[in-house]
Amino acid sequence: MWQPLTGRTAVVTGGSRGIGAATARALAKAGARVALMARTRTELDSLAAEIQGIAVQCDLLDRASMDAGVRRAESEIGGAPDILVNNAGVFRTAAAGAMEPATIAESVGLNLVVPLLLVNAFLPAMRKRGSGHIVTIGSIADRKIFEGNSVYSATKFGARAMHEVMRAELKGSGIRATLVSPGSTDTSLWDDAGEGEFPPRSEMLTGESVADAILYAVTRPPDTNVDELRLTRS
Repeated sequence: MWQPLTGRTAVVTGGSRGIGAATARALAKAGARVALMARTRTELDSLAAEIQGIAVQCDLLDRASMDAGVRRAESEIGGAPDILVNNAGVFRTAAAGAMEPATIAESVGLNLVVPLLLVNAFLPAMRKRGSGHIVTIGSIADRKIFEGNSVYSATKFGARAMHEVMRAELKGSGIRATLVSPGSTDTSLWDDAGEGEFPPRSEMLTGESVADAILYAVTRPPDTNVDELRLTRS
């Protein structure tokens, strides 16, 4: 069995379902020891048992809970991960000026602030070690605007900016950074999206397709960085 990540560790946020779960499975199958950070206990425990990974239950929007999750993950995997996949996110739609303030705060917090904080948590140790890989899950909406997407696009444009700055700063450090920006993907993210013109879920990418792209990026030779992957349904 092809296991290029044997001996490597990974942290995947939003790891209990959708793209996160598919990514956790792909990384574990490739040999990595995976810590899953998510809020839903039942799904988290089930997937961790399936892939022989580590269930780190925490609320990433609660700073104390997130910090405790970071400490737990580091304790279980022996320090900062070799691979961080910033995947956790939420998709809400509404016309500009019509979204509830609490929903705006949730979207900005989970889609943008949390990835920034997790980079703060893990990157210093990666720098000291001289190795690591930070994967940011973007979206087609990190470059293209859609009506009803003012908040979501703002968060994804911000996440892309975070990635591009990291890529520039980390060049030559031994730490790689990859942005994976899929088009519409069939996950539970759509369940609470709100009103809008959305493609049929049968015509969307699968979580497994996105996970395969992530696996490709993190298994390139050490001297090769996959700066960005943009995915659409063929």
